[in-house]
Amino acid sequence: MALKQYGVLKGKALNKIVGKGSSPHYEVHVIDDTTDYRIAVNVKSKLAPSELLYLLIDDFRHPILEKLVKLGKGFTQLENAPDKMALDFIRGNLFDPGQMRPLPHNIPGTDNDLNEKIDAYVQRAIGDERASVYAFGERWGPEAKIKDQYFGFLPGNGIHNIHMNQGNVGQYVEEEGVWQDGRYFFIFRA
Repeated sequence: MALKQYGVLKGKALNKIVGKGSSPHYEVHVIDDTTDYRIAVNVKSKLAPSELLYLLIDDFRHPILEKLVKLGKGFTQLENAPDKMALDFIRGNLFDPGQMRPLPHNIPGTDNDLNEKIDAYVQRAIGDERASVYAFGERWGPEAKIKDQYFGFLPGNGIHNIHMNQGNVGQYVEEEGVWQDGRYFFIFRA
């Protein structure tokens, strides 16, 4: 069964909260020109092994970037199919999945855990007026009478499942599907 509202959110990062607790998510407050969103990025799996696989590519080059830059701000629902801008880590030739490595979400030290890796890019995007954030995943909201639990904006609104959505087990099999993987892109303009 596929994600219900798979797509990509384009906006400007305003604030962040580092992932902690029993089900940590790195939270980012993003705005298009008129609407607030929260991006909830998993930094630890609920299932063992709990370390998530990650890959950072500073100078990523792929034809999808041209399409992303042309998108308007806000959420764009995507068709779960090739050549429709949807992501598939296995079928989409975005990168070599063999380069992904497991990384704990929070360990002592500097620049050595997933929270810190994500935080470096988010902090840079918050500080750069020209930077755009692109988050692929599943939309929730708007929730007209519910304030966002982390940033307090109304209506509650956002995107989650920003991770590989294939190979799930147990209670997460229902989120299984091709051409609907989650991912973060940051585009910094010179």
